[in-house]
Amino acid sequence: MKKLLFQEFEEVSAKQWKQKIQADLKGADYNEKLVTKTLHGIDIKPFYSSEDLQETLQVSNPAHWNICEKIYVTSAETANKKALDRLQKGTEALWFILPSQEIDFAELFKDLPAGITVYLKPEFLDAEYVQKLNEFIAGKDLKVFLQTDIIGKLARSGNWFDSLKADHSELEKILNNSSNLESAVSIDLGLYQNAGANIPQQLAYSIAHVTEYLNHLDQLEFSEKEKSKFTFQFIVSVGSDYFFEISKIRALRWILATVAEEFGFKTDCHIVAQPTKRTKTLYDYNVNFLRTTTEGMSAILGGADSIYNMPYDAIYHKDNEFGDRIARNQLLIMRNESYLDKVGNVAEGTYYIETLTKQLAEKALEIFKEIEKGGGFLKELKSGVIQKKIKESAAAEQEKFNNGDLVLIGTNKFENPDDKMQDDIELYPFLKKNPRKILIEPILEKRLSEESEQKRLEKEKQS
Repeated sequence: MKKLLFQEFEEVSAKQWKQKIQADLKGADYNEKLVTKTLHGIDIKPFYSSEDLQETLQVSNPAHWNICEKIYVTSAETANKKALDRLQKGTEALWFILPSQEIDFAELFKDLPAGITVYLKPEFLDAEYVQKLNEFIAGKDLKVFLQTDIIGKLARSGNWFDSLKADHSELEKILNNSSNLESAVSIDLGLYQNAGANIPQQLAYSIAHVTEYLNHLDQLEFSEKEKSKFTFQFIVSVGSDYFFEISKIRALRWILATVAEEFGFKTDCHIVAQPTKRTKTLYDYNVNFLRTTTEGMSAILGGADSIYNMPYDAIYHKDNEFGDRIARNQLLIMRNESYLDKVGNVAEGTYYIETLTKQLAEKALEIFKEIEKGGGFLKELKSGVIQKKIKESAAAEQEKFNNGDLVLIGTNKFENPDDKMQDDIELYPFLKKNPRKILIEPILEKRLSEESEQKRLEKEKQS
C-alpha cells in the first residue's frame, strides 16, 4: 500500500529536512531559533523522524481507563450515598480518603456494584483494620486497592506514623493480611510534582522511593508466586506540559518494569492520575477547566488506569455538586464525544513521544543511580539532598513564571482587573505552615501563582 501511495515521491531524510530549514532561516541560527530548551533538561527539536527511533521502549498500556471520583469520608453512610449517586452519573471507580479507623467499611461498601474498582487511602497506619477489611472483601466481586505509603508519609510530613521500625513492622503485617486486595502499597509521585520537581526528578524519586520498598520486601519470605502478583500503585499528578506528561506516564511504566524485574517482582504497575495543583489559579478560575482538560487527555494518552479530575474550584471552594459534576463531565466528554477510549496505546510509534519517553527514562535513571550511590532514597531524604534538588527546580520554574516566560492566563498574563475573590474563598488556598517537631524537612507542595494571588488579595482588602 505504501509503495502504491508514495511511489512518485522520493524519501526525504532528516538531514535533507534540516538543510531545507536552514536555507529558509536565511542565516539565522538553527538552535537559537528553533530548538526549545526546557526545565526538564531536554531540548525540543523542530521536527522528529523515524531516524530518532533507533530503539523504542516497550511500554504496556491498560485496555481501559476508569473515570474516578474522590470522596473524603467523614461518615460511612453519607459517603456511601454519595458514591452510589456518582455511579449513576458516570463514575466507574471510587477513591475514598479515610481519616480514621472509626470508618465502617461494611457501611461504606453497601450496595456497590460487582466488579467496581475502589481505592482506599487511609490517613493512619493500622494492620488490624486492614486485616478486618481483607476478611470482609473475601469472596466479594470488588477490586480494592489500599494505598499504604509509610515513606510518602515521612516525605510529606517530616515524620513517620510512629517510627521507622514500627512503621515497617506494621507494613509487614498489612502485606501478610492483604491477600484479597489488588494492591496494598502506593507511591505518591504527585508530591514531588506539586512541590516543583521537574519530570526526570519526579520519575527518579518515585522509583528510588519504590526501591526502598523493594529492598525491604526482598528481605521477607515472599514466594515467587507472591512476587509475580505483587502490584505497586503510583498516584501521578499531571501537569500542563502536554506531550511531556504523556511521555512521563509511559516512562514511569518502563522504569518500574526494569527495576522490579531485577528484584523478581511483577513488572506491571497500576497508575491513578489526577491534575496537578501547581498550575491551578485562584483568579480567573474558569481557565482551570481548560487546564484540567489537557491534563486529563495527557493522562489518558499516557496510559493511566484510573483518572480523577479535580474540580475547577477545588483550591478555594468546599466540595460542591456543580464543581464535581463539571469535572466528571469533562472526562465523560473525552470518552463519549472525543472517543479517547476506543484505541489503546495511542502514543506508541509517534516519533516525538517515543523520543521523549526514552529521553525522560534515561535522565531519570541517571538521577536514580546517583541516589543509590548516595545510600538510597531514605538516606538522601534524611540528609536533605532530595528537598534541596526539588527546591532548586521549583525556584527555576517560579522564576520563569515571575518573568512571564511561563504563562498562566488570567494570572500573570491577560489578567482581569475587575476579578475579585476575597469573598469567595471557603478554603485557605495557600501553603499552610504548621510548626511542629519533625524528624526531617518535609517536601512542601506549593502553587506557582500563590505569591501573586496573595498580593492581589491584599490590594482587594485595601480598596
